[in-house]
Amino acid sequence: MSILDESPQVLSVTEATGKGVAGLVKAAEAGEDVVVERHRKPVAAVIGVTRLRELEQLEEDLRDALLVMSRAATDDGRRTSLDEMLGRYGMRRADLDGAGDPEEA
Repeated sequence: MSILDESPQVLSVTEATGKGVAGLVKAAEAGEDVVVERHRKPVAAVIGVTRLRELEQLEEDLRDALLVMSRAATDDGRRTSLDEMLGRYGMRRADLDGAGDPEEA
């Protein structure tokens, strides 16, 4: 899957300049991805806000998937109780409420 459309409009910097900002914005609003090249190398892309939001959502989904996969790969099945974990840090459940001082444990 490509981030941009399968066949985005490709313009040189000179062509993009000729089209102007208004022309580039109009294309983006219409859902068209525009790639701007300098010396036949892509240097910029113009996309609509709707497409940008889709890409941001995809980025978030990928982060979530990576977290799930990382946890699945490192899960050895052992579980630690809250009380055991608190004890390792010299705390009790009451300390979580602010009811006690961790140094009093």
